[in-house]
Amino acid sequence: MSQAVIQTAAPKGRLLIPKAPVLVTAGHSLYCLTLDGELKKLSDDDARLTVQMHMPIACNAPALAQRLKIDRFPAYDLLELFAFIHPGKFCVPTPRGISRALNLMEPVSPEDQCLSLRDAIRHLLADLTAAGRAEKSDPAALAAMMGLMDKANDEQSGWPWATVIIAALGREDNPPTRSEMKAATRVWDKLPEWSIHAPEPAPGHFGVDEAEVAERLTRLLARQKKEDRPEQKNYAATLAAAFAPCDNEDQTHVVLAEAGTGVGKTLGYLSPATVWAEKNGGAVWVSTFTRNLQRQVDQELDRLYDDPVMKSRKVVVRKGRENYLCLLNLEDAAASAGIMTNELNATALGLMIRWAAVTEDGDLAGKDFPGWLVSLMGWNRITSFADKRGECIYTACPHFNKCFVEKSIRKAKRADIVIANHALVMHQVAGVGPDDVLPGRYIFDEGHHLFEAADSAFDAQLNGQWTADLRRWLLGSETGQKSRARGVKRRLEDIIAGDDAATTEIENLMEAARSLPGPQWRQRLADNNPKGVVEQFLLLCRQQVYARNKEHGGFYSLETETRPPIPGLLETADVLAHRLKGLQKPMLALIKLLQQKLEDEAETLETSMRERIHFVRNSLFRRAHYEVGAWIEMLESLKKEKSEGVVDWLEVTRGDGKDEDTGFYRYYIDPVRVFAETLKPHAQGVVITSATLRDVSDEDPEGWKSPASRTGLNYLSPQPKLFNVASPFNYAEQTRVLVVGDVRKDNPGEVSAAFRELFLASGGGALGIFTAVQRLRAVHEKIIQPLENAGIHLYGQHVDPLDTGTLIDIFREEENACLLGTDATRDGIDVPGRSLRLVVYDRVPWPRPTLLHKARREHFGKGTDDMLTRFKLKQAYGRLIRRADDKGVFVMLDGALPTRLLTAFPEGVEVQRIGLAEAVAVTKSFLKEA
Repeated sequence: MSQAVIQTAAPKGRLLIPKAPVLVTAGHSLYCLTLDGELKKLSDDDARLTVQMHMPIACNAPALAQRLKIDRFPAYDLLELFAFIHPGKFCVPTPRGISRALNLMEPVSPEDQCLSLRDAIRHLLADLTAAGRAEKSDPAALAAMMGLMDKANDEQSGWPWATVIIAALGREDNPPTRSEMKAATRVWDKLPEWSIHAPEPAPGHFGVDEAEVAERLTRLLARQKKEDRPEQKNYAATLAAAFAPCDNEDQTHVVLAEAGTGVGKTLGYLSPATVWAEKNGGAVWVSTFTRNLQRQVDQELDRLYDDPVMKSRKVVVRKGRENYLCLLNLEDAAASAGIMTNELNATALGLMIRWAAVTEDGDLAGKDFPGWLVSLMGWNRITSFADKRGECIYTACPHFNKCFVEKSIRKAKRADIVIANHALVMHQVAGVGPDDVLPGRYIFDEGHHLFEAADSAFDAQLNGQWTADLRRWLLGSETGQKSRARGVKRRLEDIIAGDDAATTEIENLMEAARSLPGPQWRQRLADNNPKGVVEQFLLLCRQQVYARNKEHGGFYSLETETRPPIPGLLETADVLAHRLKGLQKPMLALIKLLQQKLEDEAETLETSMRERIHFVRNSLFRRAHYEVGAWIEMLESLKKEKSEGVVDWLEVTRGDGKDEDTGFYRYYIDPVRVFAETLKPHAQGVVITSATLRDVSDEDPEGWKSPASRTGLNYLSPQPKLFNVASPFNYAEQTRVLVVGDVRKDNPGEVSAAFRELFLASGGGALGIFTAVQRLRAVHEKIIQPLENAGIHLYGQHVDPLDTGTLIDIFREEENACLLGTDATRDGIDVPGRSLRLVVYDRVPWPRPTLLHKARREHFGKGTDDMLTRFKLKQAYGRLIRRADDKGVFVMLDGALPTRLLTAFPEGVEVQRIGLAEAVAVTKSFLKEA
């Protein structure tokens, strides 16, 4: 069933180009095309005056406002217009990116960029009014709603583009009525319902032979006329072992495979996976760590299916519930349309409705949702449309049969390939119950991140945010304002109607929940004015952290051991444990009563009600056992000398040097053991693969010891298959590795000068990686102007108001730009060609010496520091060469890089220890030849 489509005739509208100055940024400089057509270079003060006197045309006005250090200002933002007219379509959020998306000539000079924005307006409006254009939502009515802003006289005063769009659509003399606006917001009425199917039979157990794998790989490669690679064929054939049938109950086939960059890893593992799925009628789950790789795997599967509809049935991308648009949240927001007093809320609502009408899967981090919309509209506004707090009411929701989350869950049960992420798989494994059924075949790409993913899935945090979130989930909103947060009582009231025992337990639960932190808990902690035993305990945690960290005015989070406790901590912990048991008791009672209802009324309960009861019961179960139960265990363990297998500590969490939360934390020393032991009873075949799995060292020449311990391999199978295939690239010819020994890494001036000269030597195309945000910002401030003077644009994570993915998109598109970033830019990004030809690390990326790391080093051995650092170096170096014709230079600005870490680089690559001047010369000479 397809979505309803509105066919439009070419309207007799009016082209209304705003009479406004155009503002663009070119690196650190600002330019204005005035109303008289004169191009002026502006100072910051001049630019501030311009936006006060005029409503300018701009591209990404929020970024410009941050650049000018002023509040957001009204502007004709081309990104907003693009998102409205082409919802679900991506463009790089720059004048050049918009021009490229519209197939226009790409601007180069600042004047060209200004003119290109005006030209883009004309082309966007032409697209909007093209004859026969198909619309899935009403653009005129939505534009009117976005511009109305609750004016009694119906004058447009909100979204600046509203009058332009209404004029272009020929609705000036017949503007949309309020009833039309209201009807236009009901986009969910036009969305298709997902189909209901009988349960799928269990998959078969036929294996995959090498001939089948080779034939499938040849077919995949032929679609885009890619060459056969012996390394890829060998890799794909080896993975077939993971798809063999099991011969005994305890058997799990496991292949641990490292495939160097350029081998063609993705098509390599998709070949046996798709053959097995087709032969056995079951799904193979492909799990990645990053969203970028999820998209890449999805795109690679286009080669297998000629028909997009068939691919939609066979391939499903799955993420956590919090990633998807919630239609009930959208409806709640739409109910306020016409009475909004905030232009940004109305704009965000209108753009979200336009996108909701066309999106394939409702994924707010997916391929058809531009990442820059988050920074454009604000993170809180965009995420308010998702179910971030687990407040879904399941089948009681009027949109349940159209729910994007449920659609993806149901499609996954019938798919051949499910492309998930490590976080979702870990969440499923961590919460698996005795009657739950998990998939039997897995491929974990980016397998070197399994340890990190397991860490996040199996942790326990007794802090302000987690406890306040639980209170909100139990009680609902307490602000008195209209809110989606309905609380357990409202979720269950019709389910337990007439059940006195359940009603009593609900009331007990509501009363117990009031002991958790309520609204304004952060402010009360900051004021040393706690309310309730949880806040009292958190305040004592903070007191102990501060007492053990005398210098607590710094930038980073602070921590301390739980022992010895300060006076009052153990006594308050006892009281809190008792309160939490009082909270857990009615939760467990309700779980039992709901299960009893499922059994007693099995004959009469409708399917939708059964599903809803299951959902609420499971939600209560997870929170009663994995949150409240874990907190109780943690608190009671404070009386013991030591808790086995875990690390406990107290922490004050900071952001930008300000206290954000306080809490008591517990992590497993070896989280992948817990993951592997929980997964093993369900898994029949597992592939763990990555380009950076092994850690070759003098102590472990083959390099398999580290991945075995950090992937859970030892607990999945006693006889795993180990395999590695080297990259086909000639790294010795294509790269240079330089270690600079004459730059004092603790001197900001010297470090900044080194980055400046190296970036200038490469002519851009450089990625600077920092081990601390403060140093990144300091270097950015010092080098942006010299680079701008040389015509090189500099972008910075934690500096520019854009998400990391969007910054990388811009960096990829601008061949001579430079980007400064931290870990997120080191791993999992793909920038082929000259756009990335130089990587500079500010210093050796040793692990932070936290209490957790200390415990793990004692458990896994002192070589842990070296192993983790080598992995970071290997991943950073690996960004340089993505194609056979790439060339690149890797520079470490820290002469203290130990020789034993140099095995991070490929065999045959010479590491030169030289001074900065020589490094600049080598960089310039080597890249000039590229």
